[in-house]
Amino acid sequence: MAKISIIGAGMTGSTTAHWLAEREIADIVLVDIIEGMPQGKALDLTEAMPIVGKDVSIVGSNDYEATKDSDVVIITAGSPRKPGMSRDDLLTTNAKIVAKVARETIERSPDAIFIVLTNPLDVMTYLTWKVTGLPTYRVVGQAGILDSARMRAFVAMETGVSVENIHCYVLGGHGDDMVPLTSHSNIAGVPLNKYLPKDKLDAIVERTRKGGGEIVGLLKKGSAFYAPSAALAQMAEAIIKDKHLIVPATSYLDGEYGLHDIFIGVPTMLGRKGVEKVIEYELTDEEMEAFHKSAAHVKSNVAKLTEFGLI
Repeated sequence: MAKISIIGAGMTGSTTAHWLAEREIADIVLVDIIEGMPQGKALDLTEAMPIVGKDVSIVGSNDYEATKDSDVVIITAGSPRKPGMSRDDLLTTNAKIVAKVARETIERSPDAIFIVLTNPLDVMTYLTWKVTGLPTYRVVGQAGILDSARMRAFVAMETGVSVENIHCYVLGGHGDDMVPLTSHSNIAGVPLNKYLPKDKLDAIVERTRKGGGEIVGLLKKGSAFYAPSAALAQMAEAIIKDKHLIVPATSYLDGEYGLHDIFIGVPTMLGRKGVEKVIEYELTDEEMEAFHKSAAHVKSNVAKLTEFGLI
């Protein structure tokens, strides 16, 4: 069976393990610096497997050696946002954590595909690529699936239509300047901008951009974990099963959408080698302008990694 290691056994990491264990596609390793925590969560999940009828090995450890020969490494380790914080506020703190995680895991799993969740996500994905020295197609970030799912949920709440009929696509950086594509998003083939009045659609777009902050504000302590972890599990499954699944994900661009040397959210085909292809949508002038504005924000944060001596 394949092996997936999740670094960071907090709410997001452990819930990712939960989603993955139910899929029965890989053995799972949970690693965290807090003694006993990953071991306890792994044991709890292991004891749930007879109930759900899944034969999966789930191991918790404080030692990176447990991740040896992983097929996929998922990085969730880092500080979560607190109310009033932006994802960018976490840059320096989380960059040091992610850099260490990347070094420790690539040493033990040189053939792994890396999926990054830690915020600010696009920058941390770029950092992981730099630290590991991997080909760009073996490093990908999870954001677009989550942002698109939030938009789909809000559209369903507004229209009463099943989420299965709602298809939304959010591109750009994982932040307040993300780009929900109302021209490409649709309900059973009908474009959203033809299904909903402009004021309703504008409100959904704005709520999508602020979706993570809305949850942080409600929780008061910690940030979203159910939807982010479900998205991570979907990506890992697409890679392990070589599904050639097209999802919005943070991938490296080398000319696509007129951008170079950047990891940012775009339609991405995922398979066993990682990122198989970046799909180029035909964007409106307004969408392209917003996309490039989002990219400029990501690049400014990447520049800080160099400024602070982190890459």
